[in-house]
Amino acid sequence: MKKIFAKKGTWLALDFLLAGILIFLDQFTKSLAVEKLKGNSAYVILQGIFELDYVENSGSAFGLNQGRRVFLLAVGVIFTIVMLYVILKTPAKKRLLPVHLVATGIIAGGVGNVIDRFRLGYVIDFFSFVLIHFPVFNVADVYIVISTIAMAILLIFVYQEEEMEFLWKK
Repeated sequence: MKKIFAKKGTWLALDFLLAGILIFLDQFTKSLAVEKLKGNSAYVILQGIFELDYVENSGSAFGLNQGRRVFLLAVGVIFTIVMLYVILKTPAKKRLLPVHLVATGIIAGGVGNVIDRFRLGYVIDFFSFVLIHFPVFNVADVYIVISTIAMAILLIFVYQEEEMEFLWKK
């Protein structure tokens, strides 16, 4: 079993399987939001704190870049390509498994939102922290934020610069 996971192809297959599962979950939750929330008042989970509220977001995080669909599609595709590069370049070493996982999370989130932008022209958001008036977000956004924070922690506190040289060496 150990030799199976020592092969780069196995790691890549698992990366793509995980990304596929995460993208499916994102798209599934968005379809539920359309079915159950669109056209209805917000569904209160915790009064004054957290609600499910359907929003069509034609911008990016925090409502920036409203209506800049082509730009936002391009940014999503570029970040996906960069993370694909990271996954393809990352060796199949147990110590580097977290790099694979967080890059896969960023890819899944990016692809989930790119699918919406391409198909609909906007992203479906539905998680709303009303207590702090935080912008409404979705599952793909959660993948991106958590994975990006995790990647930063890994690069700053876990890995030495020499361990990550594979990213820029030929």
